[in-house]
Parts: sequence; C-alpha cells; structure tokens
Amino acid sequence: MLKLNPASSRYSVLYCFIIWFLIVSQILRIGFFVWQYNEVSWNMIDLLRTLFTGLFFDIGTIAFVSLTAVLYYTMMPNRWIGSVLDKIMIYFFTALTVFILVFTFFAELTFWDEFKTRFNFIAVDYLIYTHEVVANIEQSYPLPLLVGGVLLLTLLFLFIFYKRKAFSNTFNSKASLKTRLSVLAAFVAVALFFGSFIHNYQAEWSANRYNSEISKSGIYSFFAAFRNNQMKYADFYTSIPNDKAFGIIKNKLSDPTTKFTGEGYSIHRSITDSVPSTEKKNVVFILVESLSGSFLKEFGNKENITPFMDSLAQKSIFFNDLYATGTRTVRGMEAVTLCIPPTPGQSIVKRPENQNLYTVCSVFKSKAYDCNFFYGGDGYFDNMNAYFGGNGFTIYDRGRGSVLSDKIKTARNNINDSEVTFENAWGICDEDIFNKMLKVADDQFKNKKPFFNFVMTTSNHRPYTYPSGKIDIPSGTSREGAVKYTDFALKELFRKASQKPWFKNTVFVIIADHCASSAGKDEIDVANYHIPAFIVNLPEEYNQKINKQCSQIDLWPTLFSIFQWNYESDFFGKNVLDPNFEERALMGTYRKLVLMKKEKVMILSDQKKQAFYSWNKTDNSLKSLPIDQSFLEETISWYQTADYLFTNKLLK
Repeated sequence: MLKLNPASSRYSVLYCFIIWFLIVSQILRIGFFVWQYNEVSWNMIDLLRTLFTGLFFDIGTIAFVSLTAVLYYTMMPNRWIGSVLDKIMIYFFTALTVFILVFTFFAELTFWDEFKTRFNFIAVDYLIYTHEVVANIEQSYPLPLLVGGVLLLTLLFLFIFYKRKAFSNTFNSKASLKTRLSVLAAFVAVALFFGSFIHNYQAEWSANRYNSEISKSGIYSFFAAFRNNQMKYADFYTSIPNDKAFGIIKNKLSDPTTKFTGEGYSIHRSITDSVPSTEKKNVVFILVESLSGSFLKEFGNKENITPFMDSLAQKSIFFNDLYATGTRTVRGMEAVTLCIPPTPGQSIVKRPENQNLYTVCSVFKSKAYDCNFFYGGDGYFDNMNAYFGGNGFTIYDRGRGSVLSDKIKTARNNINDSEVTFENAWGICDEDIFNKMLKVADDQFKNKKPFFNFVMTTSNHRPYTYPSGKIDIPSGTSREGAVKYTDFALKELFRKASQKPWFKNTVFVIIADHCASSAGKDEIDVANYHIPAFIVNLPEEYNQKINKQCSQIDLWPTLFSIFQWNYESDFFGKNVLDPNFEERALMGTYRKLVLMKKEKVMILSDQKKQAFYSWNKTDNSLKSLPIDQSFLEETISWYQTADYLFTNKLLK
C-alpha cells in the first residue's frame, strides 16, 4: 500500500501550491458572489452547489497546471534531489507559476468588471491582439501598482510556503519509483478525465447566469473557449432537414418584390422595386462603439449624455425597437455588411475564407459607388482589414506596420500623425476619424464619384479617454463621459458636413455595433441587445419613428427600399417599412442563438438544447414556457441556413 504524506514529502511544494490555488480560487469565487450581491441566488443549496461545482473545475484546472511539475518530480533522479539544479528549477518555476496565477486572478477581476463573466472567447481574442489590450490596461489601470501588487503577493505566498517548510521538505525527501509513478498516474488520470469527459458548459447548471458563471474556473473556461472558438452548427445544435429549413426561410423572405434565382440550397434572389430609381445618394454609415439604447433620453435616460442624438431622433427615420445581433464589434460588422444572423463560434469577420462574399458593398459596387472603410485604430485588430479589404472596401486606418494578405487586392491608406489630435489604446478620437472621412468625401465629390463611406468609432471604449475641454465630463472618468463625447463628435460631424457641397445628396446612417454590456442573470439579457439606429437627411416626409421589432440585419434592406433600388440579395434582412414585415429579432452570444418575436424568446444552446421563454420588458426577466414546435423550427431554420450558406461557400 502506498504511504505518502504530501505535506512533508518530496511533493511538499506541489501540495502547498495546489492547496493555495484551491483556496485563493474559492476566495475569488466568493468575491464575485459579493460583487453581484443583488443578482446571484443566495439560496443555501444554490450557494453550496456554486462553490462545490467551482471546486470541482478548479481541481481539473490545477491538475493540468501541475502536470509539468509532476513530470519533473517523476523524472528527477533521487541522487540529484536537493542539488543546485533541483533548487533552481523548483524555486524558479514555482515562483513563476504563482506569479502568473496571481496575475491571472487580477485579470479575472478586471475581466469581470468589464463583461460580468469568467474568461471566454473575448479573452482568447485579447491574447492575440496584445498591443491594443496592453495599451488599454496601461491607460485604464495603474499598471506599475498592479504589477507591484502581484509581485508582493507572489513573494508573500512563497514566504508562506517557506514557513511551512515546503521547500525544505521537498529538497530533503526522496521518493521511490513506485511513489513517483503513482503520483504521475493519478495526475494523468485526472487530466485525462477532465480532458475527455468534462466540458465547460457543464458548469452552467443554474437558471441564474451569475451562479453558473461563478461556478466556472477562469483558466479552464479560457482554454475551453480557445478549443471551441469555431463551432459547426450541425455538430452542436438541434437541426432539421435542410429542405425544411430552407423552405421555412424562403417563405419568411418572400414578398411581391422578391424573385428567388438561386438553385438548390440558396436564398439568392432579385429584389425589384415597382418604380425603380437610378438615383445615387451618397451614404455615410457610422457604426458607433457600444452605444446602448439605454444611454438615450429617448429611451428613458435622465443624464442628458446624448443631446444631439436625441435631437436626431426627432428628425430622422428612428428605429425604436431594434436589436443588435451580438455582443462584439465584429458581430455588429457581420450583421450590417452581410445582413446575416449570428453564426455560432467566431464571427464571420474573423474566420478564414471570408473574402469575396456578397455584402452590402457588393450592392453599392454594382451601382459604381466608391466604397471605403475608416477605422481609427490598427485594422489588423479583429481581422477588420482582411475582412473589409477582401470584400471590396478601400481601407483607411491607423496601421502600425501590419499588412494585408497577398490574396487581398485593395488599397490601404494610413491615417497620418498630422491628422491626429488625440489617440488612446484603441485609436484616434471620433472627431479625428470623422475629419478624415470628410476629407476623403471631398475628394470623392471632386472626382464625381458617389460614395459609401463606412466609419467605425472607438472613443466609447475603456479607458474612456478623449480630448479635454470638449464636454463637461473629465476625460477618462466614466463611460458616460465617453458616450457624451461621441455624441459631441457626431454633432461636429454634421455641423461640418452641412457646409459641404455634397451634403444635400448624402444620407447618414447611424447605428450601434452592440450594447455597452450584455450580461445579466438570465442566459440572454434581452434589454442589453436594444440599440438605437437612425437614417438621417432624407426628405422630411420620410422622417418617422419605427416601432416595429427588428434587427441590425434589416437596416440595409430598408434603406435600399427607400432608394427604390433593384438589386441582387443574399441577405436575411427585410424591409421594415413593408406593411407585411413580420416583426422579429435575431441575437446571440458565440454559443447561444436566439429568435425573439414580440415577447416570445427561443434560445438554442450548443448542447443541442433549447429553451422557450416569455420576456417581461418591464423588469427584463425571462419566464419559462413549454416549447412551441413551430417557433423552434423557425429558430433552427434561421441559424442552420445561415451557417450552411457560409460553411459551403454559397455566400461568395
């Protein structure tokens, strides 16, 4: 029988390290509970289940983290135990691992502050784009103090290990071959068990999303997201036969203006207006970073942080009940360029084989428009340059030397230092990017080119910094200040544009990419997908407030209808102004896929599960309902067909 007292053996440091990790991880979990005091379920059974589920996933995490150390202990011969090499290896790698884990715990706190979730696919993306993320952390938090605190805590924990004689015991204890192989086998068995049979979604046991998130282990969640960042619909979600799915969607997209022309599994069609127009109005399209509907006075905000946009709502086509398709900028870009429901996993903007797709740019190009994409940061971030460049746009960005793929045949123009008055981690301020767009628009007008200029803003993003003296809220102090500055920048854009000779023939479209927050206690926080949208500078008789429930994907089909254009379409969106428009919104996370119709909400999950709810708009709560089979099949159809078309390269 194997006898091993890990606290006083060769494995003493490893034992102390594991116990330390489990304790600190549980303290962090309790901290999140206190943080979300009013949102979590404090029922004793729920509390205990959250803590024990978390402990279970922490055990899996520490088994993986410790595996390299166990291999070292197994391979190191007894005669070298306590040697200089042994001491250097154990001191150095123990200190390094503790430092990394303490830093990770701090990172989890900042991530929770921003997203109210454990590490997920966003954290995976952030690991790729280190320049923007590190700069954002430097500008948002006192980094020297943070790193210093991590270092002090690391030294404190190592001192505790030392006082408990962990290092002394490790350097003065031998381990038999049988002991070493037994310990190795135990850790390998635990790692294989978690790697083969345990999935991160199994921590999502509670109807309260916060309890489920707190049940997770951040590191385990990170690697689960890394592994599942791209998900095939048929492998993870409930499906129906493709014939049926495409039949349902074609029926939903049918109307008197539509003629389907694609063969097989296709939604390609010709849209024909009864009185077609050849008029070519310029279009300035502004995708505003993190502009929640709740920021506008129009939707009940009392802080007066969007006075200009609130005034625009009275003299534009204003969408009262429009919803974002996702929670990331790339989801908003996907929705407004492809007019497609959110496919599971990564956004199409970030996927391979996303060039030469049929986008709204394709419609403009077919009418000889000059199409440009303006971004105040480095368009390498989130694969924006590759996506927009590969789909017909000329790029204007603040590049730092990254280049487009050789496969992408497009022009790219850097925004020069002389054109910049203010810049932070994410890019130049909104005024600067608007000024650049105005300058390019002047050249386009001079060259007699109708233009479609797509502008992505950045100022409404942590660290919430912007030029001083523009508004009455100091830079870098709050999200509200960033929103108010963006509103100010939009006002300045319209003031300057109104003096241009091309203004009268230009339509401005403004919409949010997503909300400032998407987290809530339910598995989908519906209210945090509600965003504003405006179509500005059409003839006055067009101005109205649209109260129909709709989606980002409906914006362009609506505008093309107003223009009375005939065009080809692979879009899932429809003209909201059509009297027969069927109200609905499509939204999701990278794993949850949602169809909402009025107050009814169907959610598809990646374990081939589904849930049906009634949404109470007053308190933003979801109440479970029995599954409606017809509603379920329609939900499946939207997402299954969208995924099928992209995966099989039928959107090219």
